[in-house]
Amino acid sequence: MTKYLLLLLLPLMGIAQKQTLDKQLFEAYEDFQEESIDNRRFKHQDIQPLIDSLKEQNGFEITVLGRSIQGRTISMISAGEGETQILLWSQMHGDESTATASIFDMINYLKTDKTILKNVKVHFIPMLNPDGAELFTRRNAIGIDINRDALRLQSPESQLLKKVRDSLDADFGFNLHDQSKYYNAKQTSKPATISFLAPAFNVEKDINQTRGNAMRVIGKMNGILQKYVRGQVGRYSDEFEPRAFGDNMQKWGTSTILIESGGQFNDPEKQLIRKLNYVSILSAIEIIGTESFKTTGLDKYLSIPQNDRKLFDLKIENLSFSYLGLDFIVDLGINQNEIENKAHSDFYYKGKISDIGDLSTHYGYETIDAAGFTFKMGETYPKILNDFEEFMELDFLSLLTQGYTSVSINDMPKEIKFTPLPMNIIDIKKIMIPKNNTLPVSPINLGTDATFLLSKNDQVVYAVINGFVYNLKENKNNIKNAVVK
Repeated sequence: MTKYLLLLLLPLMGIAQKQTLDKQLFEAYEDFQEESIDNRRFKHQDIQPLIDSLKEQNGFEITVLGRSIQGRTISMISAGEGETQILLWSQMHGDESTATASIFDMINYLKTDKTILKNVKVHFIPMLNPDGAELFTRRNAIGIDINRDALRLQSPESQLLKKVRDSLDADFGFNLHDQSKYYNAKQTSKPATISFLAPAFNVEKDINQTRGNAMRVIGKMNGILQKYVRGQVGRYSDEFEPRAFGDNMQKWGTSTILIESGGQFNDPEKQLIRKLNYVSILSAIEIIGTESFKTTGLDKYLSIPQNDRKLFDLKIENLSFSYLGLDFIVDLGINQNEIENKAHSDFYYKGKISDIGDLSTHYGYETIDAAGFTFKMGETYPKILNDFEEFMELDFLSLLTQGYTSVSINDMPKEIKFTPLPMNIIDIKKIMIPKNNTLPVSPINLGTDATFLLSKNDQVVYAVINGFVYNLKENKNNIKNAVVK
C-alpha cells in the first residue's frame, strides 16, 4: 500500500518542486556560488580557467567566438538539447560585471541539474568586452560603447554578438548590465536593486509578439523577485535607442530581456544582487522551457514601477547653518564615490556633497533628520603627529567628542590613500597655502568633502566623516574609510 501511495505522490512532489524552484535556488545558493569570484573587479584572466575547465565537463560546449581588439578571447558556453534557443550576454560594458559572476554560479548549478534545460538550449557569453573589464571601464579598447554599435558594427565584439544571434536565430535574449546604485523604484525610498526592460523595437514603442513575450517573462521574474526584495524592482526607460543591441535584437525577432543590477544597502560588491540574478535567470529559463509565461498578462510587466534616480548614500534633512549672518535650513545629499587603485582591482571611498537645498523628493540609503541639531565644521587636532603609527594609537571616539575630525601627520607614507579609522588625515607635506578671499567660504558647498559634526545640547551626537556616519551616542560606527588629504 505504501509503495502505491508513494507512486501517486511522486507527480505531486514534482509539481511542488517546480513551484518552489526559486526558493530552492535561493536557499541552496551558497552550494553553487563560484568561490573564485568574490568582487566586481575581476578580469579576463580570472574567468578563463573557469571556462577552460568546462571543456572536459559533460554536457557543455565551449565555442571561441573571436577575439577582442587587444586579442583576448571571447567565449560562449552552451548547454541543453532543446529547440528553443536562449542567448545571454554579459559585460558588454567592462565595468558591469555582476551578472558575469552570476553566470558562473548558474553553470555550477547546471553541472549538477540540467532539468530546466529539457526544452531549451542556453548559450552564455560571460564577458563580451574583456578589454574594458581589464580597466574596469564601460567602453572597449578604442573607446566605443559596444551597446551603441549594433548598426555600424565597427567593433569585433559587436560583430561577433550579431553573428552569434543570427546563427542561432535566438528565440530569447538576456542583455545583462549594471546600473547606478542611485536609481530607486519611482516614488519610493527603495533602491531599484534589479531593473527590467523589454526594449522597444521602434519609436512608437509598439508591442508585437516578440516584445510581448519578453514582457511576459519579465512579469513572471518580477513575481519571483518580490519574494526576496519586495518593492525593489524597477522598470527601465523604454525610449527607443536605434543604435542599441537590445532594441535591435527585439527588432530582429529575439525576445530580449534587459536586466540591470542596481544597488542594495551595505552590498558594495553586489553579492546579494548577484544571487538575485542567479535565482531569477535560472527560474526564467525554466519559465521559457515550460512556456508558462504565455498565460501571463502584460499588466504584470506594466505594473512594475519605473526607475527614478533620486537616491543618495546619505541624506541629511533639515540641517540648520549660518553664513554671513544669515540662517538657512537645507537638506544635503551625500554620495560615497569609488576611487580605484592603479591596477583597477580595488577601491576606496571619497564622500562628497552632491546636492543642497530642498531634497524632499529624494531619498537616502541612510537618512538623518538634523532638526534640532547644531551644524559644526570639524576641527583639526592641534598636535601634529610624527607618523602613521602614532595616529593608530589615538582615542578616536574621544577626539570626535571634542569636535576633531582630522589630524595632521608629518611623515605620512605616500602609498596610504585612506584609513579604515574614523578620522581624516592631513599630510603636512601636501598642504597648500590658501588664496586670500574677500568673503569667508560657506561651510557647505557642492562637491566639497562631506565631513562635519551634528551636536545637541553641546554634545556631539553624529560625526559625518568622509560621507559616512558615526553615531557617538550609540557608538555605532558605519565609516568604511576616512581619507588622506
